[in-house]
Amino acid sequence: MANAARNSVTVFDAETGKVLETLIASLYPGLPPGSTPNSLALSPDEKTLFVANADNNNVAVFDVGAPGKSRSLGFIPVGWYPTSVRVTPDGRRLVVANGKGLISKANHNGPQPGREPPASVREYIGGLFHGTLEIIDLPQGDKFKDQLAAWTAEAYRCSPVQPDLRVTAKRAPENPVPAKVDEPGPIKYCIYVIKENRTYDQVFGDLPEGNGDPGLCLFDERITPNHHKLARDFVLLDNFYVESEVSADGHEWTMGAYATDFVEKSWPMSYGHNKHGKYPYPSEGNFLVARPADGYLWDRARAAGVSYRSYGEFINNGATPNDPGKSRVSALQGHFDEWYRGFDLDFSDQKRADRFIAELKRFESEGEMPRLQIVRLPNDHTYGTTLDKHTPVALVADNDLALGRFVEAVSRSKFWPQTAIFVVEDDAQNGPDHVDAHRTVALVISPYTKRGSVDSTMYSTSSMLRTMELILGLKPMSQYDAAATPMFNSFQAKADLRSYQALPANVDLNERNTKIAWGGDLSRKMNFAREDAADDLVLNEVVWRSVRGAKSPMPAPVRAAFVFAHEKDDD
Repeated sequence: MANAARNSVTVFDAETGKVLETLIASLYPGLPPGSTPNSLALSPDEKTLFVANADNNNVAVFDVGAPGKSRSLGFIPVGWYPTSVRVTPDGRRLVVANGKGLISKANHNGPQPGREPPASVREYIGGLFHGTLEIIDLPQGDKFKDQLAAWTAEAYRCSPVQPDLRVTAKRAPENPVPAKVDEPGPIKYCIYVIKENRTYDQVFGDLPEGNGDPGLCLFDERITPNHHKLARDFVLLDNFYVESEVSADGHEWTMGAYATDFVEKSWPMSYGHNKHGKYPYPSEGNFLVARPADGYLWDRARAAGVSYRSYGEFINNGATPNDPGKSRVSALQGHFDEWYRGFDLDFSDQKRADRFIAELKRFESEGEMPRLQIVRLPNDHTYGTTLDKHTPVALVADNDLALGRFVEAVSRSKFWPQTAIFVVEDDAQNGPDHVDAHRTVALVISPYTKRGSVDSTMYSTSSMLRTMELILGLKPMSQYDAAATPMFNSFQAKADLRSYQALPANVDLNERNTKIAWGGDLSRKMNFAREDAADDLVLNEVVWRSVRGAKSPMPAPVRAAFVFAHEKDDD
């Protein structure tokens, strides 16, 4: 049996049910979750076992000829997220199905809220993955050993994770982010702000300082003045990506640096186009199956004795005098704000900012605040053009003003000299981006941030998590954050204690959708009770046309291989 969440395979005696042995399928012993063995195949003579490691993009090979005395033979590199492995009846070929194919892509013709391309060219992020089928010749006899040795060496070269989980990225000696989890640093507090569903180009495409496409910018500086000012005043991250595709796996990656095999396989069947699918989200009853084996960020904080608090993340809405919020997560019991409202687009982000600022003042009066705080500001998700609901522009502007007020309050508090604020979208779902469909809006705000700089280092959500883990002294949660590049290049040794001054909104935050708004009928049929419950393809079309105009044409599609870090040639 393949134990996807535990990097292992359990071998049973088929007659007695007795466990004979456990095979570790990862590249190194003792690694956290992240290999995800999810499919098994025996050779016809039942002496060789092939194990598909979905998140390592390889197949582990074991000699199982002597039950209870199996041994590892090596690894075979394959495509992206192998989900099934089989051996042909003659034993001469290995057949591997790769669920995500080979590469990610740009989605210049991605769905846009209010300005959607025709269905014939629309590039929804969930549709960019073209699965592949590999047919691999298996040499016979001694030739197989030689070929497997070469394959194994390649598999190790392709893996960024280190056996001791050490950080390999270059770091200046005086960088305020520690190189190891047990090293001290000047930053004591991390505030982690999670927003909803925007690409880099949708918000920052108009910033000339970064790698943006103005033609794809939907919520420009007029609508998001604080996002733009924060990016300019602190650091602009124009090469930052989410590992997720949608919110179902997005909040898993955001909080756990990993999405389980259950989540990865179930969300494509349950999103907007399949109304009968079960939404695989922890708050919907699947928490125990979706939960990574080593838990989430708050589990790591609890284990390390680091104080923590959640504002709306993994909290079921209540937050009224007669119905406070609730959480089924054991580690969050006593560590969340009952009166902070999570995902609810009828609830202004200004009220969320008000609540957090009130809490911040309480902490100041008490003399201490939790070292890790997780805060949701979700209204950039939007309602589409649902009649009488706030327009997409109003909701995104509401989100922008709340973020600005939030940062201003923290920067004027007694905790600011020792604080770093990390802001990210849980996913970049559906919006177009000329580099890649996973590139997103991210911010790092701290006295130790490199002011007025552009950091084009390739980062991901796991990089952000790894940075917070190093600051707070937390062990990695998965192989992804263990191997991720920490955000060293966004920080400087000397603190700049200047506070931030929030900018006022330039648009009407109370603007409502009218009966003649394009897509009103489509929006009315959507479910906005939770994030991504609506048909996201249609929603993004509605929002694009709402902002750019019903007849605004979409640019031609651009397709590009995923951007990856690589060493430059010496010449």
